[in-house]
Amino acid sequence: MGFIEAADLRYSMADGRLLFHDVSFKVGEGDRVALIGANGTGKTTLLRLIAGELTGHSGAVRITGELGVMPQFIGSVRDSTSVLKFLVSLSPQEIQTAFSFVEKSEAELLESDSEPVQMAYAEALSRWAEVGGYDAEVEWDRVTSAALRLSFDEAKNRTLSTLSGGEQKRLALEALFRGPAKVLLLDEPDNYLDVPGKRELEQMMAASRKTVLYVSHDRELLAATATRVLTLEAGTVWTHGGGFTTYDDARKARLERLAELHRRWNEEHQHLKELVRTLQQQAKASASMSGKYHALQTRLKRFEELGPPPERPVEQNVRMRLRGSRTGMRAVRCESLELEGLTYPFDLEIYFGERVAVLGANGTGKSHLLRLLAAGGTERNFLDLARYGDPVEHTGTARLGARVRPGWFAQTQSRPDLLDRTLVEVLGRGDGDREGRERGAALSALRRYELQHHADQTFGSLSGGQQARFQILLLELQGSTLLLLDEPTDNLDLHSAEALETALQRFEGTVLAVTHDRWFARTFDRYVILEDDGRVREANEPYWGE
Repeated sequence: MGFIEAADLRYSMADGRLLFHDVSFKVGEGDRVALIGANGTGKTTLLRLIAGELTGHSGAVRITGELGVMPQFIGSVRDSTSVLKFLVSLSPQEIQTAFSFVEKSEAELLESDSEPVQMAYAEALSRWAEVGGYDAEVEWDRVTSAALRLSFDEAKNRTLSTLSGGEQKRLALEALFRGPAKVLLLDEPDNYLDVPGKRELEQMMAASRKTVLYVSHDRELLAATATRVLTLEAGTVWTHGGGFTTYDDARKARLERLAELHRRWNEEHQHLKELVRTLQQQAKASASMSGKYHALQTRLKRFEELGPPPERPVEQNVRMRLRGSRTGMRAVRCESLELEGLTYPFDLEIYFGERVAVLGANGTGKSHLLRLLAAGGTERNFLDLARYGDPVEHTGTARLGARVRPGWFAQTQSRPDLLDRTLVEVLGRGDGDREGRERGAALSALRRYELQHHADQTFGSLSGGQQARFQILLLELQGSTLLLLDEPTDNLDLHSAEALETALQRFEGTVLAVTHDRWFARTFDRYVILEDDGRVREANEPYWGE
């Protein structure tokens, strides 16, 4: 049995800004509740608060059952954490504590084999056995076999940095859904997963009896899995009791209802104020009206203290202006291109104005292809290592057409050149493709992407969705004519994803996008499929390796 109950949660940022208030909801046993909302509204903060990772808030959280947590940025871990330590971190607290004793004792054994040290090591192993550590290792063998096709002994000492984002996510999901936790908090569990991986996640959630509260922006996943939808907006939450397929209609009805309640409240407020003014004049002329006047004053005061109905959320208004311009007829030409260790040689021609989606499983070379083109193709692949990373090893040629200016949206927002710079600083300095802007002009551009309040924050401190929106703004400002988009919708909220789709429809240029977003993929014209066996082919409709 497991459930989550939140009552009157309130949280303010370090700068004093109120992030949310009066947040109350319940996730019942076996429910799969999706938490959605605009980027930056506090979804990750709310999950961390429920998990007990944040303090400095008011309200209460009650959780029945063991809790398992998947943090947001699993999938982009690039440090020296081993698979073993990663699995321990996803385990119950007693496993984590016992492991730390074993680890400490093993380190002391390397320094000394004295009897006290050996006794301490024996006690640590005994404690490991008592809390179920050896049973956990048996389960971890199933986890690594399912996620990595490796035994636990083969996988445990590998660092996460050697695993792809999808492998990291599958490892975490297998561990959590197979583990003892009855309640799961999953922050963007589908990011970095290819479509077969997303379908496996959908099957896991459907088959599991665990209680799950999760954040996702994948419209297909939401439609397939959510039993209820919890929306964080206007600083509070509301719950739609149906699934995602009926969510849009429910939200429209709610907004209309709030608008009507506000209209009635305003009318009543105005009516009471006019009555008070009338009685005030009458009380001056007749002492007998004084009592009625003071009684109505009290009524008006109580009415105003109770306040209006909940605020009608301000609609997001992200305005993307991806303009582009005419280029040569042939935008991209690849001849006998072979991505080393990933593909067989293939030819590919992409013409001005086409919308081409690059599909395939994780690890087939999709991102390598985009990065090669973003760097300028074969002839410029090695020139800007700071921005594009190590050269893409390949044979054959990849060339851009006349007047083609590539603009690259990096997967996982991997932009080390931006991480420690504020948004205003990035826009102010400009670069080789984009002129610098004065602060006023920079704020105006940020406002169209609803990023003006984050102007003096560093790129690395933004949420994943905010980083995604800023990258799209940079593409707009540098006047790209070939957009190379690597998983652009992964972190975008639903409204921003729809704004991007609309902007791409209006874009005068060529679009080449890697995506595992099934909803987004259906908006493209051509599909280049990178198969697991290294073959590259084209298709007229999305193909996900069924």
